[in-house]
Amino acid sequence: MKRRIKRLVLSMSVSPLLYLIAFGYAMGNEVKFNGHTYLEFLIPGLISMSSMTQAFAISTDINVARFYWHIFEEFQAAPISNFSYVLGEVSAGLTRVVLSVSVIIVLGFLFGVKLDYLNPFLWSAVILNGFVFASLAVGLAMLVKSHADQTMLSSFVITPMAFLGGTFFPVERLPIWAQKLIYLLPITHATYAIRKGAFGFIPTIKSYIILIILGLIFFFIALKCVNQARD
Repeated sequence: MKRRIKRLVLSMSVSPLLYLIAFGYAMGNEVKFNGHTYLEFLIPGLISMSSMTQAFAISTDINVARFYWHIFEEFQAAPISNFSYVLGEVSAGLTRVVLSVSVIIVLGFLFGVKLDYLNPFLWSAVILNGFVFASLAVGLAMLVKSHADQTMLSSFVITPMAFLGGTFFPVERLPIWAQKLIYLLPITHATYAIRKGAFGFIPTIKSYIILIILGLIFFFIALKCVNQARD
């Protein structure tokens, strides 16, 4: 990351900047949700989406290392436990998450959006969200057989959640049946907690419990998948 930091920051800035310009300025200050402008509503959603996508992005790095550089074979030969390997990859994902969220916060300042960016409830939800999707990324990266399969997983798993998890619009505005389905997604609970924290409120503990449980489940699955991949 030290060698690629400039390119990483630039790449992490492109999508949030486009969303802020396209949606933020297009909606203006006329559209409000619970007394907040759409830009104020959008920034926490972008933080939630970015923490998910950047955490899951480590799956691409893992597959490049497996299929092209054959680094995973060196891990297999080295005295490295499955737990250490998974923890290292998840930590790499969390590092990307913190960097990407910091970029969005800086963009928020530049756009004049004043929120409680240092709220510990916000950052707790960000870290838990990153933990969930980084753990999921490691497990799925061990299961796919090619780089094309990984792209398909991102299209069918991550992209729908990025748009349906309350990031760009309130979930409450959807039909009841759709709300029940969307509340099953971890990104929905992360977005809720991040947005509440950004607005200076205390989120309900339920969202954090769900993220912790899912993160631990995916981490355990990742351990099993790494063990199978070693075999």
